[in-house]
Amino acid sequence: MRVATLTMNPAIDGACEAEAVFPTHKIRTHNERYDPGGGGINVARVLARMGHASSLGAVEVIYLAGGATGALLDELLDQHGLDRHRIAIHDHTRQSLAVYERSSGKEFRFVPDGPLVDEAEWQAAFDHVAGLEHGWLVASGSLPRGVPVDFYARVAAALAARDVRVVVDTSGPALAAALDQGGLYLVKPSQGEFEALIGRKLPDAQAVGEAAMEMVRSGKAAHVAVSMGHEGAVLAHAGGVIVRSALDVPVKSATGAGDSFVGGMVHGFLCGEDAAGAFRWGMAAGTAAVMSPGTDLCHPEAVRRMWLALGDR
Repeated sequence: MRVATLTMNPAIDGACEAEAVFPTHKIRTHNERYDPGGGGINVARVLARMGHASSLGAVEVIYLAGGATGALLDELLDQHGLDRHRIAIHDHTRQSLAVYERSSGKEFRFVPDGPLVDEAEWQAAFDHVAGLEHGWLVASGSLPRGVPVDFYARVAAALAARDVRVVVDTSGPALAAALDQGGLYLVKPSQGEFEALIGRKLPDAQAVGEAAMEMVRSGKAAHVAVSMGHEGAVLAHAGGVIVRSALDVPVKSATGAGDSFVGGMVHGFLCGEDAAGAFRWGMAAGTAAVMSPGTDLCHPEAVRRMWLALGDR
């Protein structure tokens, strides 16, 4: 089944390592790498690695890009073999940087706001996405400056009668507006994002599950997956609430872990899994991602190892 991913605020994701990070001094870095990034692009990269882009058009990457950095983003996407549809903008595509400090094992992440997008540019993206039929749309990541906060909600409304399963992975007002529109197939906030959304702290997985189930019952989303870091994740769906504890693995980078989780769940659904099975694939992909350095995301062999390990729980 065809999958389109939408990335309104993509990035050229840089990653490197440094022995130690200090203020003022020049920091010599090593093992630099650059990848096409942003929520929807990362999800597409995961799906491609899991075998869903073997035929042209199976996964389409829709994204905004501009300036010299936009041209570089195009080149990086082509290197990953992704079928892409670029919406041209006048401003520059942003660049992010993740620095792994060897001495402490900590990762420092620098993420700019991104470009200023005018109405004609975001409207072009909306028009393209609103014409999709039969398949999946994964709308993921932040909205850049100039794009209305209810953009994802407008997209969901436009696709409501088009037999498209809409997945939204964002935060703050953009997520709230999309959920108010309702009818989403899947949302995946982190616990912090989920707590900000509902306006209260949730002390444990049971409380998270109960709050997520309220959203499912209200018709806002058919599946609500909440990632809880080292405490695992929770999924609420029509069949009930599933809680999975996290696997104990060495963590090299948190970059793209949430996107990998979404990609893993979509992979599971595409393979015919039920909600519980897709959730297991999501957990496996998210776990595999934190084991990869920098912006490398997850790899199929690691995902399958984590999938097997989760079966013992």
